[in-house]
Amino acid sequence: MGDTTLNIGAVSYGIAAAAFLLLTGLLVSGWRGKFQGALLAAAAGVTALWAGLSAYASAAGGAMAALADLLEITRDGLWLLFLWKLLVSRALPEDVPTQQRMKRWFGLGALLFGVIFIATLGLHTHLIALSAQMKFTTIIIGRVILAVIGLALVEQLYRNAPEAQRWAIKYFCLGLGALFAYDFYLYSDAMLFHVADAGIWSARGFVNALLAPLIAVSAARNPHWSLEVHVSRRVVFHSAALFGAGVYLLVMAAAGYYIRLFGGNWGGVLQVAFLFGAAVVLLAVLFSGALRARLKVFLSKHFFNYKYDYREEWLRFTHTLSAGEPGLKLRQRSLQAVAELVDSPAAALWVEEGGVFRQAAQWNLPALSEIEDEHCSLCRFLAERQWVVNLKEYVKDPDIYGELRLPAWMEALPRAWLITPLILHEQLMGFIVLAESRSPRDFNWEDSDLLKTAGRQVAVYLAQIQATEALVQARQFESFNRLSTYVVHDLKNIVAQLSLLLANAQKHKHNPAFQEDMLATVDNAAQRMTRLLAQLRTGYQTAQQATGVDLIPLLERLMKEKSHFRPAPQLRAPAQPVWVIADRERLSRVLGHLVQNAIEATPDTGTVEIVLETQGEQARITVQDNGRGMDEEFIRDKLFRPFETTKATGMGIGAYECREYVRELRGEINVVSQLDQGTTFTVSLPQCKSVAQDIEQSPNGHGVGHAGL
Repeated sequence: MGDTTLNIGAVSYGIAAAAFLLLTGLLVSGWRGKFQGALLAAAAGVTALWAGLSAYASAAGGAMAALADLLEITRDGLWLLFLWKLLVSRALPEDVPTQQRMKRWFGLGALLFGVIFIATLGLHTHLIALSAQMKFTTIIIGRVILAVIGLALVEQLYRNAPEAQRWAIKYFCLGLGALFAYDFYLYSDAMLFHVADAGIWSARGFVNALLAPLIAVSAARNPHWSLEVHVSRRVVFHSAALFGAGVYLLVMAAAGYYIRLFGGNWGGVLQVAFLFGAAVVLLAVLFSGALRARLKVFLSKHFFNYKYDYREEWLRFTHTLSAGEPGLKLRQRSLQAVAELVDSPAAALWVEEGGVFRQAAQWNLPALSEIEDEHCSLCRFLAERQWVVNLKEYVKDPDIYGELRLPAWMEALPRAWLITPLILHEQLMGFIVLAESRSPRDFNWEDSDLLKTAGRQVAVYLAQIQATEALVQARQFESFNRLSTYVVHDLKNIVAQLSLLLANAQKHKHNPAFQEDMLATVDNAAQRMTRLLAQLRTGYQTAQQATGVDLIPLLERLMKEKSHFRPAPQLRAPAQPVWVIADRERLSRVLGHLVQNAIEATPDTGTVEIVLETQGEQARITVQDNGRGMDEEFIRDKLFRPFETTKATGMGIGAYECREYVRELRGEINVVSQLDQGTTFTVSLPQCKSVAQDIEQSPNGHGVGHAGL
């Protein structure tokens, strides 16, 4: 029986050697200069050499058995190194904590492997003197440890690979996982019964031979082995494989004992069947995501304390959003609700509007006029990563945040601490800057998750506010349209009345009674039109084609129209023409509105000045006065909103129309104002160089078909 077993072992391991030798040849022939490919070929080659020596040792025994033993440890070490290399190759370079943890684990694993190898070498060379039983047990324990580590790494590789990439590694994970699982089965059985089962040991060669094709398939699918493997940020190595192996050992020890004790003639058969069944259960546990998730939740709930009482925090957060301090507006409530989660005393909100992020509200912080383009580094980082940026951590170690570059004004912002993204439908709709906490506190993953969750809730809240404001504006425009209908009706009546008067004028113009009636009719029409103008301060817009407009004549005419007002506006303009593309009448009405507002806001003894200048490719028109000015809140919340006005007779659409038309011309309008100091409006419009060049090249120096000439 012993000779037969040895012969079967020789054949079994010989087949395994041939299979892995063929695999090594394929890997070497297809190697493309990658370190991972070389490491895989080395692991397969050493496995072939180990199998060959094991086949020889099965037949001849002697010193070759000890050498095969050492080669088996080397084989395991190379496979473990290859698995670790795959795991670490795709860890994010900027994720410094994960990289450091991976290095520590590698150092610990290398130390453990070295101890096992040296101990085995010392036992085989008799440098370490132990009894035969202790020698056997020591070697077996080392093999069990290597098998468990291998199972854990295989599980990590498969679990952390994206779904789309698992097809490329699933056969590799199955093959290498089965290799370590069979080794675990073989050596745990030997450790429990203090003897290696000859049948299990002999069948090991056949098992390894069957696994070589599985590894070959994955190697063909991954010629460069550049797998997109993601390493978890929270836990680099989960404990599921080790936990399952420990449970397996306990169950198998108890079962093996009772089977041997009470099994009788069927004991051996039942033992093998049970052990194989237990191996299947172990594999199911290793690859069970649901079981792992439930275990993690159970441990977190019953063995660890959370930093927050989430029920209380969420109730307070919701109450602040719905009520808040008296006098706080809706956006300020959202800032207060988020800030109180981390005990922050102040916050500011930036919201996306027209492709840029502008400050929409602040709570216990000064107002800022800085804006950020949606394609800036900060906005792209928040949109793609959806991280909470810790400014202290950024200053200390900016590599953690990769290519993030904060704007200079934000780095200089006093007491700035955290930047929380507001994500809605996986899009960045804004961000909140939080001031430093009232008391020192450690910021960890739990704070980050809480703020990100609150940020998503605030994003929904702000979206509802915006939708409500848009609905209100739509209803106001609807009311405005109804009012326009009444105005048109009144104008129609006035026109009909005046037309009738003109029709009778030729016949009755010398009649004194008709003259008196005509004066009364004209006076009545004038009063009615005055009332209409008091209700509608903007004229009826006619669709006209945009042409080249020289701003200097346009502004000179505007100054002449406004010269009878006090204070009379003054104009400073360059000698050379400044051309833009616009509707002359509409642009004149926009600029006239700004000048008229400046005159009305300034006392008779004040000054209103209009300055025209060029800056690069832009024409800049500045309307400056030293009147009563406006506060920051009015400018931000009301100035450019339709139907918002401080005038008793105004409609509140003049400034809104100004901004919208300037934006239609690809320009920008900015305002700077202080109460009792004055206001400065700046309109920037792109210059039209081609119009000026056409005029300069024409024989008489005048263009054709351009307004303003």
